Amino acid sequence: MFRPNQILDLSQTEHAALFEGCEYAWDALKKLSDYIVRNVRSELRNRCIGGAWIGDKVFIGEGTVVEDGAMIKGPAIIGRNCEIRHNAYVREHVIIGDGCLVGNSCELKHCVLFNNVQVPHFNYVGDSILGHRAHLGAGVKVSNVKLVPGNVIVRWEGTDIDTGLRKFGAVVGDEAEIGCNAVLNPGSVIGRRSLVYPNVSWRGVLPEGHIAKNAALIQVIARHHPESGNS
Repeated sequence: MFRPNQILDLSQTEHAALFEGCEYAWDALKKLSDYIVRNVRSELRNRCIGGAWIGDKVFIGEGTVVEDGAMIKGPAIIGRNCEIRHNAYVREHVIIGDGCLVGNSCELKHCVLFNNVQVPHFNYVGDSILGHRAHLGAGVKVSNVKLVPGNVIVRWEGTDIDTGLRKFGAVVGDEAEIGCNAVLNPGSVIGRRSLVYPNVSWRGVLPEGHIAKNAALIQVIARHHPESGNS
């Protein structure tokens, strides 16, 4: 389930060539820097609202709006009809597809967003791939570095797959939803149309069409107000 076409709709990116020859979807991250450097051309077809800082090696397509305070360091390739909102921080080696939303106080680094991805509020996405129409709720963090030395491992059905990457956050499949304040730990793979509920700290593989949620119970009790005479 880890081949690129098993988790990602490669027709929903203009950069399908990046995935050619990849046994696993995350292998594309190993080629990302060189791919962008070879293919980027410095051209800004966007519209700015206010003042934004845009580096030299950046391409931005028609219809894209970059709002005040955004910083796009580059090298980066940004598609058409996107919104790069106030105070977004797009760091090195980022591909953003058509119709994407990168919201306020979001940070992207060494990642690929397919078309129509939404990263709208206070998100961090590092060394990751987000498939077509994937959506991150407010505050979602995609963690890309282990706390201990060594390459990131993907664990699946009792087997450890060494990704060969010291930094790797997640591959999030097409139309997957990640709830507010969830954390995707290094080496996460989220299948197509799967859901991770808010506040979940997820590690590992969530197969296509599944839900990950906390099992914590919520207790509801009566609220007593001093003026009511109840105690």
